[in-house]
Amino acid sequence: MANGDLTAQVLAPFEPVEELARNVILFLPNLIAAIIILIIGWIIGRILGRVVAELLDRLGVDDALRKTSAGKQIERSTMNISRLFDLIVRWFIYLIAILAAVSILQIPTLTAAVAAIVAYIPNIVAFIIILVAGFILIDWLIDILQNMGETRQIQGFGLIAMLLRAFLYFVVAILALQQLLIDLSIIYVFVVPVAWGVGLGLGAAIAIIVGLGMRDRAPELMDQLIGKVKGE
Repeated sequence: MANGDLTAQVLAPFEPVEELARNVILFLPNLIAAIIILIIGWIIGRILGRVVAELLDRLGVDDALRKTSAGKQIERSTMNISRLFDLIVRWFIYLIAILAAVSILQIPTLTAAVAAIVAYIPNIVAFIIILVAGFILIDWLIDILQNMGETRQIQGFGLIAMLLRAFLYFVVAILALQQLLIDLSIIYVFVVPVAWGVGLGLGAAIAIIVGLGMRDRAPELMDQLIGKVKGE
């Protein structure tokens, strides 16, 4: 009995080391699995990022965006929309892999943090899509109106088109910011009435300017129209 007590006393200082070694051995499979998941996520993220960038490039999204005012600013920063979505897709996959790895490692705090980030990424993607698509559509529309104004030699139409472009940019920016779950209630209180007033004012101004500009050309346009009808 005395020998047993003596052995226990000798081994007692080594019990924490033994416990640590046991925990490390039990933890190793989870650590290896987490590393494998991270490597797979890194590979998949790079591949999918390149695929998305190549797809956007073939669709001509970059070329369309470069023609917009916002696109010119983005181009100055040496960043293009294809590269931007490449990075977003990559990091979305990376974060999913990190989330899976952290879950395997059973670290609750990190799991919750990474899960929150992953859940927010679709909002960022929606923000960018609305902003880019909106700006491209606005510039396309305003360019058509400006060309029409130049063709018809309508005085003052350039200024109206510029103001209309700025107003529509603002509307698209507000719609995009909503996707980021930002509280815009204060902005709505002050800006929405102003926006409605500006929108109605611009609409009335465009109608008046176009009407005045077309008044002198109405007979000429009617003669051209009648000539085409008779020719058919």
